[in-house]
Amino acid sequence: MKLEEILIPKVQEIVKNLYEVDITPAQVQFQKTRAEFEGDITLVVFPFVKAARKAPAMVAQEVGEALQGGIIEKFNAVQGFLNLSIAQSYWIEQLQTIAATEAYGQLTRGEGEKPLMMVEYSSPNTNKPLHLGHVRNNLLGYSIAKIQEANGWNVVKTNIVNDRGIHICKSMLAWLKFGNGETPETRGKKGDHLIGDYYVRFDVEYKAQIKELMAQGMDEETAKKEAPLIKEAQAMLVKWEQNDPEVRALWQKMNEWVYAGFDETYKQMGVGFDKIYYESDTYLVGKGEVERGLAKGDFYRREDGSVWADLAQNGLDEKLLLRADGTSVYMTQDIGTAKLRFEDYPIDKMVYVVGNEQEYHFKVLSILLDRLGFPFGKELVHFSYGMVELPNGKMKSREGTVVDADDLMAQMIADAKEISKDKVNTLPDITEEEANEIARVVGLGALKYFILKVDPRKNMLFNPEESIDFNGNTGPFIQYTYARIQSVLRKAGDQLTLSPNGLTALSPKELALIQRLVDYPAAVRQAGDEFSPAVIANYAYALACDFNSFYHDHSILNEVDADKCALRLVLAQTVAKVIKSAMALLGIEVPNRM
Repeated sequence: MKLEEILIPKVQEIVKNLYEVDITPAQVQFQKTRAEFEGDITLVVFPFVKAARKAPAMVAQEVGEALQGGIIEKFNAVQGFLNLSIAQSYWIEQLQTIAATEAYGQLTRGEGEKPLMMVEYSSPNTNKPLHLGHVRNNLLGYSIAKIQEANGWNVVKTNIVNDRGIHICKSMLAWLKFGNGETPETRGKKGDHLIGDYYVRFDVEYKAQIKELMAQGMDEETAKKEAPLIKEAQAMLVKWEQNDPEVRALWQKMNEWVYAGFDETYKQMGVGFDKIYYESDTYLVGKGEVERGLAKGDFYRREDGSVWADLAQNGLDEKLLLRADGTSVYMTQDIGTAKLRFEDYPIDKMVYVVGNEQEYHFKVLSILLDRLGFPFGKELVHFSYGMVELPNGKMKSREGTVVDADDLMAQMIADAKEISKDKVNTLPDITEEEANEIARVVGLGALKYFILKVDPRKNMLFNPEESIDFNGNTGPFIQYTYARIQSVLRKAGDQLTLSPNGLTALSPKELALIQRLVDYPAAVRQAGDEFSPAVIANYAYALACDFNSFYHDHSILNEVDADKCALRLVLAQTVAKVIKSAMALLGIEVPNRM
């Protein structure tokens, strides 16, 4: 039983007996004892001082005296704060319970009691490969889904693929004009990378045309509109929306190349989806909803034929929903996608994992869905996260200056192999296959942890060299701690079957380690409430630090006291279990050997 669950009714009873006052459980407030005071947990007595009609220090003293005994070993009162020291027998019992609990830290609910949360992440465009920005998005989305599952939700992981629009037509047109019929097979290149090359090629040729028109005396804005390439791309988009068979066939062929490439990237990254939606399927539903809203008077049509929403009553400006040529925009697609999702699933909470540059977009989406009469409109959650940058600045995909996700992961694995080769090569009976697997796990672990340990709402600077350090707040440091424990457990052999036969005095570092383990469920709850994988990442780091501090000062296998040896083995084994659990919530694997 949790400490608070034991103490709250006792405090209620004591206050009733001492002061003839009934207090609610909410009035019994506990907090972690501050480092400068002795104690494990602190009771704040101010909520019932007025009813007791005594000074805070006196109330704390009287309540402490009444509480002392059982699991309360001793206490000290500081003004209105009662610092309680918990008996070591309680902490040993907690360790044994944690060790015996298979899904420790997870909130269990009956299948019929689980609410359903849909988490959308990734949202790639089919005109380019995934890049570093997508890496942060995918890692955050997948981790949030795992954390919410641990908090008792049924989670549907979903992706909306932006597979239509002017940007898609740009890469299609460039391939038609400059590709000479090449394919991923003939080029020896992943399909998403091949198409990305043509998106960059379009931009190069387009800029050249703009420059030529400006040299002929045209101003820049007019040149951008009149350049032949952009006009052709716009015409191709209209043909696509009119279901032109040639344009559609080309679009389908090139998208298939891209999807095959995406699948490889997602697999290497260790993320996946339960349901994938495609903008090409959802935009028509969105257009239908816009037309319905237009008929109801929710939206209006301008003289050029474009359709807009006036958001002045919401303190915002106007929002384009359909262009003058009848083609749709992202907002149109998102309206249709939201409608389809809520038809497909009994969603209790819809979460969009999208960068903070889209805050306005999702604010408007919520308003428009509500205006269209969808009850879920006001309940949408935009999980807004900061951008990820490199030491040399931002990325621009149309200029070909992105950090490619595939290249980044390959480089991280290669770096991990190089940095860890001296350690790995000393492992007995190590095969090349196992060494490569360790490099993969460590390299990707370094990447994922470095990104997820940062408060997701903040912009971050990704430094590959810092991420793969085996010391400090890094994934490899935590992974190495896990592997170190596994080595101890392998050497323990039959000793692992032993259990402490009697109570043994806990050292301060053993006690601190058990208390850290007890904190794990609270960390999982906090991470779920805040949608923050960083809470789990930093908990895992703190646990690894506590274990290494303990391991530095205490022998495990060479301990002559059998009970102490057994307790330390259970402690080590339990720490490893919780590290593995926490890292799994981040989508990070842990190796048995390093």
